[in-house]
Amino acid sequence: MENGVRRLLVDISLWNPSHDQFSEVIALLPLHEQSSITRFIKFDDRKRAFVSRLLQYVVVHELLGLALNEIVIKRTGKYPPNSKFPNFNFNCSHHGDYVAIASEPLCLIGLDIVSLSVPGQETINDFIGNFSSYFTSLEWNKIINAGISCKVLAEFYRYWCLKEAYVKATGAGIGFRLDRLEFHHTDWADISVYVDGKKSKAWKFWLIELDKMHLAALAKGHPQNATKNYKSALPRTEFEEEDYYSSLNLQNPGFYLCTVEQLSLVAKNATEG
Repeated sequence: MENGVRRLLVDISLWNPSHDQFSEVIALLPLHEQSSITRFIKFDDRKRAFVSRLLQYVVVHELLGLALNEIVIKRTGKYPPNSKFPNFNFNCSHHGDYVAIASEPLCLIGLDIVSLSVPGQETINDFIGNFSSYFTSLEWNKIINAGISCKVLAEFYRYWCLKEAYVKATGAGIGFRLDRLEFHHTDWADISVYVDGKKSKAWKFWLIELDKMHLAALAKGHPQNATKNYKSALPRTEFEEEDYYSSLNLQNPGFYLCTVEQLSLVAKNATEG
């Protein structure tokens, strides 16, 4: 696997710790991370939050060689300083049964996971109708004409998670209008994006079926496309064109499915460097 590149995935439905076991394992993380996890009321939300934090610490430890007590991960601050990679950054996502992380040494990386479900008691048509303004007319026509209702829902989520992955990669917030993005594809391969009507050649996208009920989208792009605040957090944003496209065109590795037990063991061994 290319240095600086990680794709890790955890199925949290397979991990069912007791409350005592959970308290023991979150003690691997710094105190401020523990408090941010235990503030969640629902136990499943605590599990997702813990695994997300654990993945971040394990990836930083493995790639940058830092002990856990040397790692400082700020939600809006600078990434851990390093000399190994020109622009190390990572992104996490969780939804439904899965929690995942993706990292890159140079390109921006965005990750979004979706569970193909409808919240509450809404019908599929009512649910997706709430989001019609976030899509271009071309995208919306593709969604509503996808076929039976379950196919309509899947098509909706394909476009949705690609948009979310792009926004997360750039560091844009909720103020970013998702209808500025229009995705084109050939049977959901060779995916490209048009931003404000102009095709961007500096981005690549992947849509991955994790199982029949979960999808993941990856967005990989140029650091110059990051928001102003995010640029200030990145080690570098200027690269020679040859270096950038060499990194952009690297083969995208598949996700490595790992367990909480495996990650916890890595974290335990990393407490002293």
